Amino acid sequence: MNTAAFIHGVRDIRIGNIEPGFADNNSALVDIVSVGVCGSDLHYYKDGGIGSALIKAPFVPGHEFSARLTSDIDSSKLKRGQLVAVDPSLPCNRCEWCEKGHHNLCPDVVFLGAPPHHGALTQQLKVPIQSIIPIPDIMSADQAAMLEPLGVCIHAIDLAKPRLLESVAVLGCGPIGLGIIQLLQLSGCGDIFAIDPQRHRRTLAKKLGATHVGENIEAVLDNNGANGCHLVIEATNSPAGFQDAVNASRIGGRLVLAGIPDGNTYDSLSAADARRRGLTVKFSRRMGNVYPRAIDLVATGKVDVDELISHHFPLQGVAEAFAMQADETEGLIKSIICPGQE
Repeated sequence: MNTAAFIHGVRDIRIGNIEPGFADNNSALVDIVSVGVCGSDLHYYKDGGIGSALIKAPFVPGHEFSARLTSDIDSSKLKRGQLVAVDPSLPCNRCEWCEKGHHNLCPDVVFLGAPPHHGALTQQLKVPIQSIIPIPDIMSADQAAMLEPLGVCIHAIDLAKPRLLESVAVLGCGPIGLGIIQLLQLSGCGDIFAIDPQRHRRTLAKKLGATHVGENIEAVLDNNGANGCHLVIEATNSPAGFQDAVNASRIGGRLVLAGIPDGNTYDSLSAADARRRGLTVKFSRRMGNVYPRAIDLVATGKVDVDELISHHFPLQGVAEAFAMQADETEGLIKSIICPGQE
């Protein structure tokens, strides 16, 4: 029987069994190797859902993952045992937004690991063949699983359009914030301010390219003449994240909101603070067609995703992994679940 981790409700995750399904002409059965615990997984765990995506029945999360093929796929020359990543998003390719190239905004998307569609925290899973992405031999299973969150970072940077030598503040130094910091450094930005309440995350942010770090946005204002930054990218789970991003920005600045706030709501936002700055605000959702760039960035060493992984757990340890991440345990950055390990 195929073992899986089910979220039953708020802070209630249990091991059970699930039928993985059988491969057909449009799908393939894979053995799951590495699964990242994402911030959105934690919202399902802590809040029971994200907006209208509510857990109405026991649900298997997990959308950042790598796997090995259980059989050859002749149509694509993929072979049994080959390491692959899997794009969890299957857009309809017919709607207005898909036709405009905004597949990440497709309202009819099937997304593995978002209810009601079971995800990868299991031993085996049937996945669409078109979503399978071959991985270079030089990359590890963990690196392949990290391509999805790196893709989220790339999409946020695409929206932000960082400019040469401008000042940038990154609020939140979890895996997404830390990935964004590395991409900002590659983009030729000037000062990069990394803000996070946890010291170990600030330390890693400095190592990965931040020029200034601090516990709160006062570190931005104290080092920037109280003017704020040209660009602010928010990647926290804080309901105060939107207001903090506004406060860290300068007149005429740009904001990209990549985080998902706990409880799915932001704290009261001062309209005057944002309006008087004339801010441009963009919300970032998932990603577009970015896997080729993500693979290249990791394979060439331009982005270090290994530094973002702090913990590994077997599938039987998933309850501990989720609890530690939800409680923001000291020293934790990113947990990887390995369903094939005991």
